[in-house]
Amino acid sequence: MKIIAIGRNYAEHAKELNNPVPTTPVIFMKPDTAILKDNKPFYHPDFSEDVHHEIELVLKISKEGKHINENFAGNYFEEIGLGVDFTARDIQQRHKEKGLPWELAKGFDGSAPISNFVPKANFKDLYNLNFKLDINGELRQHGNTKDLLFSFERIIAFVSRYITLKKGDLIFTGTPEGVGRVKIGDRLEGYIEDVKMLDFYVK
Repeated sequence: MKIIAIGRNYAEHAKELNNPVPTTPVIFMKPDTAILKDNKPFYHPDFSEDVHHEIELVLKISKEGKHINENFAGNYFEEIGLGVDFTARDIQQRHKEKGLPWELAKGFDGSAPISNFVPKANFKDLYNLNFKLDINGELRQHGNTKDLLFSFERIIAFVSRYITLKKGDLIFTGTPEGVGRVKIGDRLEGYIEDVKMLDFYVK
């Protein structure tokens, strides 16, 4: 199982970090050791003083595919969930300034909490889905899939040109604006529409 993540897939998030709005998907990966399940606590790493939350919808790939046609890409996922792409922003910034990869900022242990997955058929319109993140009971991030720069199908087709997708792979599809620092003691609650999918603490 691998984790593929899409950066800057909501225009307002790209702008809030002073990044250009991309014309093709921005791809990075996390190792499987980044996964955090069952609402277990996230332990704040000691190597960063600026870990940011990034709430995202996550696709679970349902069958193997490569060079997938965008018209058929919807057949390659049956379930969606919610995830947090924790990012050590201070490390990322230093690496960006030097033109270095982001892995240390994105792929550290526990940096990808995920919810349970639910059938996509549960939702009337995948491109009008609200999702949000509350921290300590206050709204921090809110997004709607109508604002995606690159659709789920476009992402799957694009990634599969370069990397074979296998059953169980996860694709983090990008975060909306409102990212920010987390601190020890914070309670994070994530929702798709009105259904709570994530509820865990930072320790």
